[in-house]
Amino acid sequence: MTLTPTVKAILNQYESDNPGTKTNLARFLNAGKLAGTGKLVILPVDQGFEHGPARSFAANPAAYDPHYHFQLAIEAGLSGYAAPLGMLECGAATYAGEIPLILKCNSSNSLATEKDQAVTGTVADALRLGCAGIGFTIYPGSEYCFDQMEELRELAAEAKSVGLAVIVWSYPRGPLLNKAAETAVDVCAYAAHMAALCGAHIIKVKPPQELVALDACKPAYEQNKVDVATLAARIRHVVQSSFAGRRIVIFSGGDKTGTDNLLSTIQGIQDGGGFGSIIGRNVFQRPKAEALELLDKITTIFKG
Repeated sequence: MTLTPTVKAILNQYESDNPGTKTNLARFLNAGKLAGTGKLVILPVDQGFEHGPARSFAANPAAYDPHYHFQLAIEAGLSGYAAPLGMLECGAATYAGEIPLILKCNSSNSLATEKDQAVTGTVADALRLGCAGIGFTIYPGSEYCFDQMEELRELAAEAKSVGLAVIVWSYPRGPLLNKAAETAVDVCAYAAHMAALCGAHIIKVKPPQELVALDACKPAYEQNKVDVATLAARIRHVVQSSFAGRRIVIFSGGDKTGTDNLLSTIQGIQDGGGFGSIIGRNVFQRPKAEALELLDKITTIFKG
């Protein structure tokens, strides 16, 4: 597929990367209904690790089957599908080459009390399964964030050396952050910036709320009149914080919510210059026909 000027401009921002990595970034940017637009919609299904199977899949029992998620992502014309090792192993051969894959290389679980993640997949696994990239979560603010960043450094260096893209979930949490602060605009922007500094090609953060949580940051926002009044303005600030938009930033769908609320968030991401969305429970917990209809509306918004 010929690269559009938009995709070429995005790839040109990754100045240190080898042709293999740029090719895999192009695989995401040229896949599905958003091919060539510079926008991405990715299906992530790591919630079974994070929340358990019933909380993740009982609302739509078809989703217990790993093949269901491959099929949903492919039929919806999405840009990629991300999942932990076991889920990808269940369908990697059947659906080889049909959609770019991301191996989620670390995971947590809700039975543990620590704000940490275990490494559960390797770069070798990603290559074996035909993935275009690896995914990794860091928890800026947790007691384990420095260990996670060091684990990311090692995995990212290996992934880049063999031409894989690196996608970083950057989710602030820890003893100094209450629940509201985890999605405050200053904290989200800080988390995105840290992921960029760690070498992420694609950064995943949560949609930022209209709150400046850190006392040390409040003067900078007030004195410089940083606009955080609308979701579009906050999205724009988070993208700006990711090397002035030189890194792809996509935003999570979060907990399951109503269609109108979700589409309003998607519109805010689009209006603020976000690069797209990575959306899981809000689609795979719905019946398939409803999920496909919703994903079509989301991709239509991102087409502009």
